[in-house]
Amino acid sequence: MRAPRRASAVAATAVLLCGALTAAGPAPGGAAPAAGRTPPAVPGCSAPYRVTGKLAGGTTWRMCWHYDSSAGLVLDGVSYQPRGEARPIRVLTSAKLAQVHVPYDDGRAEYDDLTGFGFGYGLQNLKPGECPGGTIRSVKVPDLGAVDGLCVTTRSRGHAYRMAKDDGTGVWHEEGRDLLLYTVNKVSWYEYVTEWRFSSDGTVSANVGATGSLSPGDYDAGDGRGWPIGKGAADYAVSHSHNVFWRLNFGLDGGAGDRIEQYDSAVTPAPAQGSPTTRTTRTPVTRELAGDAADMRWWRVVSAKGRNADGHARSWEIVPGPTAKHAGRPYTRHDVYFTQNRACEQFASNNTLDCGPNAPDSVDEWVNGETLANPVVWVHIGFHHIARDEDQQPMPVHWQGFQLAPRDVTAMNPLTPADLADQNGAPPTGS
Repeated sequence: MRAPRRASAVAATAVLLCGALTAAGPAPGGAAPAAGRTPPAVPGCSAPYRVTGKLAGGTTWRMCWHYDSSAGLVLDGVSYQPRGEARPIRVLTSAKLAQVHVPYDDGRAEYDDLTGFGFGYGLQNLKPGECPGGTIRSVKVPDLGAVDGLCVTTRSRGHAYRMAKDDGTGVWHEEGRDLLLYTVNKVSWYEYVTEWRFSSDGTVSANVGATGSLSPGDYDAGDGRGWPIGKGAADYAVSHSHNVFWRLNFGLDGGAGDRIEQYDSAVTPAPAQGSPTTRTTRTPVTRELAGDAADMRWWRVVSAKGRNADGHARSWEIVPGPTAKHAGRPYTRHDVYFTQNRACEQFASNNTLDCGPNAPDSVDEWVNGETLANPVVWVHIGFHHIARDEDQQPMPVHWQGFQLAPRDVTAMNPLTPADLADQNGAPPTGS
């Protein structure tokens, strides 16, 4: 099983984990701006911990980063400034991984890789070839020292848009570009790629990719649940799951009082004549919630003060990626959680911070009906890993993640070409 090979890793990091898990590198210098204030153009942190990326199309992303010995890479003070906006628009006060829970199908092993298995101490040195066109930042890992472990670069993301002119004289087209930050953390045989992408159109993408190697200790053929690896049917890799959680503290537009809204659409039965209709309803989420994904359901985080040029409230829509969650624990049974922000509630399970005597240590137990005056969003995406021959050797990356899509953050597409800029709300007849 996986447990014996992990036991050696625990012994190797025991001395590192005996004390409190602390953050490395300076967090942003100063408190978040008061409600209604515009965040500074340059994030409030020293140069080694500051990232500014100007992308094709004129979009600029700014943020700070620091490193936590449990969560790994943490982003602070993330702001977005598309072309034509006079000031940066604050998106996230902080964003990070909040747990990687790994239960095995046979019930003989279960891990919390962030807070129980030294995730942060497994930061890997990156070679220049792993960060093409970018720079590798030095990361101070508590008790270990400097690791060249953070890649900051840009990558193409394909079509940002395409629209043909009605008269056939040409095409409006632009390729999108992403600012990309990523680290690699090794937990025994597995290596986790923690990736954040910030796109020229304002989309934020958070992904975790699992790669490395299948554990040789899993090739026991004894549980009757695995998949044959190698010649014949002698060696079976035990199937398991990866429940990945992220913690997002928005603080939109640099203020407090963000609102959560849930939208559900229902389709009527088809009438005898004509077509079915669809009705969409909005439900304000005013108290803590454990939410479940459903067809035609989505959530958005709405700014208390920020408005676009059309006067519409700025918001960011949560767009979950494909998921196959392992619902064996109460905290893994839901897809999203909204909780009141508390400094001690940082990890979705096996929370190692001190929340007081007898305080619960998982996100499901923090949902107790409290009013959401300052909400934190927890996103949960699962992956059931049934091994295959192609997983050796090495194992291809399998990804899981979500996006934050801008909704009414700008009055038009932030990449709108100049000759279409007068068509806000009033396009000409035809396409």
